[in-house]
Amino acid sequence: MTILRTRAPQTLPATAASLEPFRLMRDFMRWDPLRDYDLSAPAAAFMPSFDVRETPDAYQFKADLPGIAEADLEISLEGTRLTVAGKREEEALKDGERSHLSERSQGRFSRTFTLPEDVEGEKVVAELRNGVLTLMVPKRPEVRPRKINVSLG
Repeated sequence: MTILRTRAPQTLPATAASLEPFRLMRDFMRWDPLRDYDLSAPAAAFMPSFDVRETPDAYQFKADLPGIAEADLEISLEGTRLTVAGKREEEALKDGERSHLSERSQGRFSRTFTLPEDVEGEKVVAELRNGVLTLMVPKRPEVRPRKINVSLG
């Protein structure tokens, strides 16, 4: 009776196996970028970006709000907290239509800014023109910079 003994195949340590030169390339070639992407999922929530500037007389806020009606926009100032909130509605599909891709965001948003104590809250001016919201929050006259004359004496 002859017993043949064979050696078990040599296995590489875990770290060496992960360094196999062509493994990364094979994994990449099998990768499907759309496999885990749900094309029917809604787009991310809408959150407008703001530009905030300070002038000697006021604080200026600008935001791009395309597709938002004036009736869907609410601006409030409580103490030193300025809040801009609103919503952009999703367009409903009509009979016979179906969506293949939806990248435009919709939904409710709210942004709050804390202002310095030197604002005149009752004189805030808001304007929505061509999808751009502009808010002017004036400073109180006593805190605006003024030139002080120096006398020689």
